[in-house]
Amino acid sequence: MIKSIAKEVFEIEAKEIAKLSNLLTDDFEYAVKAILASEGKLIISGMGKSGIIAKKIAATLASTGTPSFFLHPGEAYHGDLGMIESNDIVLLISNSGETDEVLKLIPFLKRQKNITISMSGNPNSTLAKNTKYHLNISVDKEACPLQLAPTSSTTATLVMGDAIAVALMKLRDFKDVNFAKFHPGGSLGRRLLTKVEDVMKKVRLPICNGSLPIIDVVHKITEGKCGLVVVLRDNKILGVISDGDIRRTMQSNENGFFDLVAKDVMTRAPKTINGLEKLVQAEEIMRKRKINSLLVSNESDNLVGIIQLYDLI
Repeated sequence: MIKSIAKEVFEIEAKEIAKLSNLLTDDFEYAVKAILASEGKLIISGMGKSGIIAKKIAATLASTGTPSFFLHPGEAYHGDLGMIESNDIVLLISNSGETDEVLKLIPFLKRQKNITISMSGNPNSTLAKNTKYHLNISVDKEACPLQLAPTSSTTATLVMGDAIAVALMKLRDFKDVNFAKFHPGGSLGRRLLTKVEDVMKKVRLPICNGSLPIIDVVHKITEGKCGLVVVLRDNKILGVISDGDIRRTMQSNENGFFDLVAKDVMTRAPKTINGLEKLVQAEEIMRKRKINSLLVSNESDNLVGIIQLYDLI
């Protein structure tokens, strides 16, 4: 019973969103181009549930390269209109297109000659007729069984906002690196902006020479706490031995295991990365090769550090 209700909600809202593309007019393209060409901010305002959706749209735009913020229409009418400069574009959201608090902003915006965009479910509404561009977000049916609570309509508003944001991203050729600049505290921002040398292990690295007896190699791996030991010759990286290499060698050469030395077990010419590369490059290499650790070398192929997958989190 409960699951069937949820499925019905999904179906109703999905059908309404599918219809949205048929409501697009040239105003969408004109509005996006105006935002793209603007030297000001995109200020978004709405009341009630439309205001909540407006906040999310503003946040999405701000994080994807379009300076934007939410302005409460009530607060705007009582002093915050000073936040709106003449070169700003203002997006007003009202499902009915007749929300009093939103309509009260229009005379000021017209006097200041701001470019205005509206989203409403009624292209003949007062709001639609008094803004330069109108985006139709009308729905035939709310998911609410009483047809009272905004459900399909708020989803349609959100999707229209996402369409604007994505269109602007593509027109600006907005990349993941650009996204990371606005999210430096997130894991994506960290991986894209932080260098390998900033997080790699640099001291007390587990190293040995090729003639070290295998039992001492095991001790080196344990002491190093990296799950591996790096084999060096003249300070150059010769190979690497992981704890997995040790286990596999013990299984395949049980009788002669303790007669082996490091060079007998090591993986030669292991993959390395320069310390100046970004964490995202290190992550790509490790995931592609299905390894948990990566050696960091300099231009002379000297070992300078070790970075592990958990360092990227």
